[in-house]
Parts: sequence; structure tokens; C-alpha cells
Amino acid sequence: MRPEFNVSITNTTRRRKLKDGTIAAYPQYYCEFRDPQTKARRRRAFDRKKDAEAFRSSLLLKVAENSYVDERKAPTVGQAIDHWLADKVGKVKASTLKGYKVVANGAIRGPLLFGTKHERADYTEKGVQPKNARFLKMLGHIKLTDLNTAMIRQWHRTVVEQCGTYTASRAKSHLKSILALAEEDFGIRAPSMPTGLARARHKAKKAILTSEHIARLVAAAREDLEQGIYYAFPFLAGTRPSEQLGLLWSEVDFDKNVIRICRIQERDGTLSEMTKTEAGTRAIPMSATMREMLLEWRVRCPRLGKELHRVFPGPGRLQEWPKPRIGGGGALLYQNYRKRYWAPAFKRLGLPYVTPHSARHSFISTLQAQGIEIGLVAQMAGHANPTVTLGHYTQAVRDGSAVIEALDRAYGR
Repeated sequence: MRPEFNVSITNTTRRRKLKDGTIAAYPQYYCEFRDPQTKARRRRAFDRKKDAEAFRSSLLLKVAENSYVDERKAPTVGQAIDHWLADKVGKVKASTLKGYKVVANGAIRGPLLFGTKHERADYTEKGVQPKNARFLKMLGHIKLTDLNTAMIRQWHRTVVEQCGTYTASRAKSHLKSILALAEEDFGIRAPSMPTGLARARHKAKKAILTSEHIARLVAAAREDLEQGIYYAFPFLAGTRPSEQLGLLWSEVDFDKNVIRICRIQERDGTLSEMTKTEAGTRAIPMSATMREMLLEWRVRCPRLGKELHRVFPGPGRLQEWPKPRIGGGGALLYQNYRKRYWAPAFKRLGLPYVTPHSARHSFISTLQAQGIEIGLVAQMAGHANPTVTLGHYTQAVRDGSAVIEALDRAYGR
């Protein structure tokens, strides 16, 4: 049986000699208790009785909920940020982690430079201070046990005023994740996020093609043996452009009928041996259409030297059929991909232009429209949480073969 926890409030009169020689007396209140963890005697002093009573009520509630933490040993928000960023190493790519650090250190930890966004960027990334720089205190110095919703609300208002609603929304999302990890690892109950915080202006949804438009595009791509696979692939696989351009033939498994997504291509054409996030590493089932197109493309695909390497390489020199292209096989940069392969296809077919990333939106929307469970759609899209995909969670009960059937039904196979 757990021993009863008591907090007693005592008071005394303290006296202090003022400059004019008079003696001033004022009350001092104490909350006395035994630390629930160490059993050592503790005492907290307060100038007002109501503050002592509020502390006692809070302490009794924490002990009752088994969430008591010695505030003297509690980490600060800044230490929680360090813990969160360390946990992200190896789980997200380097450029994503860099973005996390800029927002977490500048907008959450602080201090936040009072100035233009360019001055703040230079200070956050390079440590360059403008002349007569002024700084605003943020949350980094506050202990997690002292953090409350009022502090978070005031902090968020400051970030909105200084950095805008978009940055404030990103910072709020990061702070929520930071506090959740601290609660899990340090056993400190995190305060709830305040309600009614200002949100970023509504972003227009990406334009996506209809299923009929995509069916036309895929049909044309099957006849276009030299370039068709380049612009049809994201509609059939739901990949990000960086994942498509970073795909190697070694990750296309015709025996198991899957494509393994485990790396991306950076903007400069180099390969990163990880995806955008940990959940981005996944296996995508091949539909009959995609399998057929990839088998035909493998014969024609430019080699790196004499070996197949990238599935979507830069073009080489065309030889007489059936010889493959030569002199290619290297990286195809994203801007060249859009200019050489993507945009001309839409112009030639008279289709409304959408970006390569919109093909991914079409893939996700098509699967949802075809009745695929949101959990499975999130898995195929490489989302860590189905809420990213839809905002709601539905348990996936079918395997990847349902995805193949849905795509074939939608695109007229």
C-alpha cells in the first residue's frame, strides 16, 4: 500500500531593516513535504498564502497522477530540444535535419533576433549579428516543469509577429514533438498546446489530373519507348521526384514484383543513402503496366559504363536498335528532368500541366477514391502517420496486391 502523501503549510513573520531605520515585518509561507522519489524533506517558500496553496494543490495532483518530477532536476526546453535533435540524427536526411535545427534553435530556443528575415537567417545559420542587434527571449531557458499553456501562447504570438504564421506553425509543430519526446523519455508531463493559435493562411491545393487524364498519359507513355517511363512512373508508383531520380536498378525486384525505395537524389545529383524520412523507406508493388514498361525500359536504358545503374539516368547517345544508348547513365538533375521529359509530354498530349510532385498527390487520391484503407495508402506513400495522408487513421487490412488492382482499374488496364 502506498504511504499517504501530505503537504503542510506553515507560516512565520520575517523582519527586515529598511534604509530609514524602521523595521518592516511581512509574512512568509512554507510548503513542507517529503520528496515522493527521494523521501528527503523539502520546503518551498512563498510570499503569499494563495501561492503556497496553489503549489500544494498542484503537487498533490502530480503525486496522485504519478507524474511528479523534482523541478530542481528537470531539464529546460533547450535541453529537450537538444535531446529531440539528437534523436532525429539518422532518421531524417541531413538537409531536413538542418531545417529542424534552424527553426528549433531560432524560434523555440532563442534568443530570436529582432530584425529582418535575412538578418535572422544569417544569425541562426552563421552567427552573424547585425549592428546594434536586439534579441527576444524565447523558451530555451524555461524548465519543462514550469512551462505552461500561457507561456506557449505568448511565445507563439511573438513568433507570429516576428517571423510570420508559416514559421510559427512549423515551430509549434516542432515544439509539440519536442515536448512529447521529453514526456516519454524524461517522465515529465508536457502542457497541452493552447487552443485558438493563429494558423497559416490556407494554401491552395495542388492541381491534380483526373483519372481519365492519367489514363491518357499512361497510354501514351506505353507507346513512347524512349521517354514514357520517365513521366508515367510517378503516377504509377507515387514517388517523390527525388526518390524517382535516385532509384537504382538493383532496387527493382522483378522476382518479388516490388520496387524498394531506400535512397534519394539530392539537388546536385548525388545519391543520399536514405529517404526524406525514416518512413520513406518502403517497398512499392509493381502493377502489370509498370512491370511491363520497366522490363521494356531495362533493355533501352543508358548504362553507366557497361552496367545498368540508374533507372532514370541522363540520356546517352542513341544507337541502332536493339543496342542500348551509350555515354549516359549518370545523374539526371531535377530541372533537366522537368524540361526534357516532363513538360513536353503534357504539351504534346494537350493535358493541363501539373508538377511532378502533383503526380504523387494523384497517386494518393486515386487509391483513396478506389477504397484503399488509409493506413495502406500511407504505407505506400511513405508517410510515418496516416494523419499526414488524410488527417484520419484507418487500420490497413489488405496487402499491397489491392494497390495494383486499384491502379489497373483506375487507369483502364
